[in-house]
Amino acid sequence: MDYRLEVLVIPVGDVDRAKTFYQGLGWREDADFATGEDFRVIQMTPPGSPTAVIFGKGITSAAPGSAQDMMLVVDDIEAARTDLTDRGIPVSGVFHDAGGVFHHAGTEARVDGAAPGRQSYGSFVSFADPDGNGWVVQEVTTRLPGR
Repeated sequence: MDYRLEVLVIPVGDVDRAKTFYQGLGWREDADFATGEDFRVIQMTPPGSPTAVIFGKGITSAAPGSAQDMMLVVDDIEAARTDLTDRGIPVSGVFHDAGGVFHHAGTEARVDGAAPGRQSYGSFVSFADPDGNGWVVQEVTTRLPGR
């Protein structure tokens, strides 16, 4: 049985502000449906991704901004940071983790600069949407076996 991750629900406080933000990232709008004043769902997909995000009104009880460490993957972390900056998105500098395996929660153990030797899976940048939902962008240049 295959289980494909296709949609993540993210909690936002202002649906139109969130929609404008994600459009500004260049994400494709897949749907914007409302069935009344208490229910609206917007689905958007990052370029090149098979997984979309959904946000809106009446679709989650999670607090706006409570989704953290959602991961986007790119081939070139420097180019991704430049793209985000060019779009007006406040983004961290490129960093790697002091432990060298994965990034710690929050900003703990962040070391400025790309991973030594630009090791695949080791370099990151981070940004947040207007509600504070946190995104981490990870550079993957060579996939691990079976991935």
